[in-house]
Amino acid sequence: MEIRRDDPAAPHVAALLAHHLREVRGEMAAYAFALDATGLSAPDVTFWTAWRDDALAGFVALKRLDAAHGELKSMRAAPTAIRTGVGRALLSHVIAEARARGYHRLSLETGTAALHAPAVALYRGAGFVDTDAFADYRPSPYNQFLTLHLRESRCRASS
Repeated sequence: MEIRRDDPAAPHVAALLAHHLREVRGEMAAYAFALDATGLSAPDVTFWTAWRDDALAGFVALKRLDAAHGELKSMRAAPTAIRTGVGRALLSHVIAEARARGYHRLSLETGTAALHAPAVALYRGAGFVDTDAFADYRPSPYNQFLTLHLRESRCRASS
C-alpha cells in the first residue's frame, strides 16, 4: 500500500468523498462535521490518499489546530478496502505525521452511531481516550471526542 499527499478536489477522490459525506450526513444530520473537498483543501489541512496498485483504498486528513494540537479529519476506507488494514495504515501515517510536526496531542470528533464503532475501536486500540469537545465543536448525543497524547504514548496503530 502506498500513502501519498493528494488533492481532495481531484477527480479520483470525488466518488469516495461523496460516499463518505452522504453516509455521515445521513446518519448525523446537523451534527456531521465532515469536510467536503473545499474544506479539505484549506491551508491548515493536509490530505492523503492510500492506494493498492491503481485502486484508491482510502483517505485521511490532518488539520492543524495550533502549534501543539492537530485534528484527525475524514478518515475513510473505500468500501472494497474495509477490513484490509487501510484504516490502520492511514491512522499510523497521521499519528507519525502529527509527531513529526511536534504536536503534543491529536484529537478527533466522530459519531456515536453503530457505523462509527469499527473506527472508534481502531482509535481506542491506538491509544485514543475520551476527551471534552475541542475547537469549535459542541457536544451532542450524536458525537464523541477522542484524543491521543503524543508525548505520553507510543503509537499502537501499527501493532
